[in-house]
Amino acid sequence: MRVFVDTSAFFAVIDQDDGNHERALKQWSALLVPENVLVTTNYVVVEAATLIHRRLGPRAAAAFHADMMPLVHVQFVSAQQHGAAVAASLLAARRGPSIVDCASFEVMRGLGVADAFTFDRHFTAQGFDVKP
Repeated sequence: MRVFVDTSAFFAVIDQDDGNHERALKQWSALLVPENVLVTTNYVVVEAATLIHRRLGPRAAAAFHADMMPLVHVQFVSAQQHGAAVAASLLAARRGPSIVDCASFEVMRGLGVADAFTFDRHFTAQGFDVKP
């Protein structure tokens, strides 16, 4: 099974003070089996790395890159997907999904990925199966 990993999931796994930390750790461990392929976008990597660095410091950011990223396939957002994400984000209401989320949706649909490891409600609203 292919599972998309979102920023909220990466952060919850790393931050022991995150309210979703325990659930995130259990889900992360459950996903790390050979039959699963974990996927994310380069946009999510930048967003997650920045969030982790700013909130948890450079050691946590280094751990994210060294320990988590080798386990995840990074799909680069194409120019077409970027344009669609910008348009969708601008059309959304103020509390709508971000450009990063919209790019994630575009990539997931393009790859046929239906499952997302996330704590972001926008994925459910877009019709994806959310874990945990």
